[in-house]
Amino acid sequence: MGGHDNAAAPAEPGAGEAIRSRLVDVILDESSISRSTPDIEHDRAVAIYDLIEENTFHPVGQAPGRYILRLSVIEKKLVFEISAEAGPAVATHVLSLTPLRKIVRDYDMICESYYQAIRHATPSQIEAIDMGRRGVHNEGSQILMERLEGKIELDLVTARRLFTLVYALHWKG
Repeated sequence: MGGHDNAAAPAEPGAGEAIRSRLVDVILDESSISRSTPDIEHDRAVAIYDLIEENTFHPVGQAPGRYILRLSVIEKKLVFEISAEAGPAVATHVLSLTPLRKIVRDYDMICESYYQAIRHATPSQIEAIDMGRRGVHNEGSQILMERLEGKIELDLVTARRLFTLVYALHWKG
């Protein structure tokens, strides 16, 4: 997604560095998700950790800053509730899951194959399945970026991690 020129604004006096818009916390709505397999739980935890460690996340129309994202699924819609780290809500975006449904289903099937392969397949078979898994993951990430265009500026790395969380929210075992 193009320029992030507005993502680097002057910091508060004396801070010495520009404020970079980013996520500092991600909260998954526990009522939207059910407990899943240890593999999915692990992927979810790693995605949240990685997302908080490194991301580009700027709600369009907001000042550069540090944001908290609460993700939930309500009535088959993906809800992004964004608040400033200091507390006030800044935006809520509701997206239909329909454009993501097929890719999530495909990703679920390939992940299941991947997790089975890890336990029983040769390294070359695991690598082939993992390449397919990454391709489907990238496709889902691109769809997510397109759906958030004009709402939230994010890079592909951030979109990939968000797609992992969308998959975790959408997956019901």
